Amino acid sequence: MIELEGVPELVDPVMVAAFEGWNDAGDAASAAVAHLDKEWKGEVFAALDAEDYYDFQVNRPTVFMEDGVRKVTWPTTRLSVVRVGGDKPRDLVLVRGIEPSMRWRSFCNELLGFAHELGVELVVVLGALLGDTPHTRPVPISGTTSDADLARRMDLEETKYEGPTGIVGILQEACAHAGVPAVSLWAAVPHYVSQPPNPKATLALLNRLEDLIGVRVPLGELPEDARAWQVGVDQLAAEDTEVAEYVQSLEEARDTAELPEASGEAIAREFERYLRRRDGAGPGGPGGHATADGGDGPSGTPFLRDNPSGRTRPPRPPKPSGDDEESSED
Repeated sequence: MIELEGVPELVDPVMVAAFEGWNDAGDAASAAVAHLDKEWKGEVFAALDAEDYYDFQVNRPTVFMEDGVRKVTWPTTRLSVVRVGGDKPRDLVLVRGIEPSMRWRSFCNELLGFAHELGVELVVVLGALLGDTPHTRPVPISGTTSDADLARRMDLEETKYEGPTGIVGILQEACAHAGVPAVSLWAAVPHYVSQPPNPKATLALLNRLEDLIGVRVPLGELPEDARAWQVGVDQLAAEDTEVAEYVQSLEEARDTAELPEASGEAIAREFERYLRRRDGAGPGGPGGHATADGGDGPSGTPFLRDNPSGRTRPPRPPKPSGDDEESSED
């Protein structure tokens, strides 16, 4: 039995979770939850026992000094609560941690125990995968659920994915079996610039989350960081003709496809978001990553790396083998 002390009664609570590792290309998803926690000054109220779920040879603890005393930080998953004000206040339960090494079913059951005790009405799990998407275009965000009724009501896709999965997929299925409405939001990160951070993908996830749960997220410096990131990648790609040509081929494939970003509905959503921001006041691991085809990303080969001259530049990517359709893992 989970007993929660010091946690106030929550208003229409939504649980938002992200996990570092295979589900978190470019650290885009974990950075989104970290941003929410920072901007809304989240208060940690629980942490899962690291001994139960983590292999410390894979995710090692760290030692640090505090007031002359050596202390240890153990890899784990922590839960915090943020109070969101506004015309329609609601609270968020933020789950931020590392994909567990073992006992995934027990891990998910423990999180669902917290969700039950707190009266959580919806679980939103954020993820990011590597895909054939150009960094110059809007970041594709796919929203999926196992619940057909929820898919219709919230304009989501009913997941049809089959193949390898991570803790994001397992948690979503655990929610479905427990009768808890659950949604996964996935950002597609360009595979040729996969190292963290990727503020553009983080921003896209937060914008989609904003639409999904009806709260206005304070973005702080994130939009400027996203613009600076794109300018930096533009400059790096321009240094190599093959890379520039490859990016152009991805742009052409993207632009000729039937894109949600070009639809009237998407344009209307962007305009509504602009109006909300204009009228509102104040703040409202190792092992690769998931890819668009569900497998691991290239291991051991960063797509932007230091060359002998000391400058960072993209390597020559493989020639595109066709217009692969982007999909999410779950």
